[in-house]
Amino acid sequence: MARTSCYPSDLTDDEWALVEPLLPPVGGGGRPEKHSRREIVDAVLYVVRTGCAWRQLPADFPPWQTVYWYFVRWEKQRVTLRMLDVLRQQVRRGEGRDADPSAGIIDSQSVKAADTVGRDTRGYDAGKKVAGRKRFIVTDTLGLLITVTVCAAGVQDRDGAKGTLLGLYLVSPTCRFVFADAGFAGQLVGWAAQTLRTTIDIVRKPADQKGFAVLPRRWAVERTLAWLTAHRRLARDYERHPATSEAMIRWAAIGLMTRRLARGGQPAVRQARRPLEYL
Repeated sequence: MARTSCYPSDLTDDEWALVEPLLPPVGGGGRPEKHSRREIVDAVLYVVRTGCAWRQLPADFPPWQTVYWYFVRWEKQRVTLRMLDVLRQQVRRGEGRDADPSAGIIDSQSVKAADTVGRDTRGYDAGKKVAGRKRFIVTDTLGLLITVTVCAAGVQDRDGAKGTLLGLYLVSPTCRFVFADAGFAGQLVGWAAQTLRTTIDIVRKPADQKGFAVLPRRWAVERTLAWLTAHRRLARDYERHPATSEAMIRWAAIGLMTRRLARGGQPAVRQARRPLEYL
């Protein structure tokens, strides 16, 4: 019996039509799959959006062991990486842009780590006074995620950005111009130009700026970080391995892009509040 969609994180029919072709085909031979792929994807998105533990998935989803098995298996097959690329290209075409970006924006975010994060992959960001992990992301100028790297929070921006820029170099051959804030200035600029043939443009704050101000180019990646941390699983880092954190971020970005595509250019609308029912 098919599960009835009942959670805000569940995919609509239009969203599932975008995701289904991007999943690996069902293998031939052996026992047929007991649970539908749509139920598995809905369960993963539920974990990312609500922040619940795998073992606390609601009973109307497939068993958590099954959902987690698919989550791990698809990561080994690099499924989320391919989904991210295809969905980003579709969004860009819908916005009248080239499928592959020519410019990106890099930024970092330090988040607190739960007790499930091992000592070997956590650190302390003295600038932001956060003990945990640091996320480096690169987006295009629309704010669509291209690549992500997670490491200990004690890693300096100039050092942690090298792995992220290398990932950008490998997954996006056309993106060779990156905007960044002053935290990425210095030797990283020369290293990127010489090693990766990538130009880093430092967008600095105006000297007379007081308080908050929206800075050109940089605002798009900062907005993306805000979108990602709206997913409760990403508000704090709970994952034992950094690679799992990166997978969670990609799933959140996949959910954001599928909803954007399904809207067909219409602006996002907040979910209507339901009246409380008293017993």
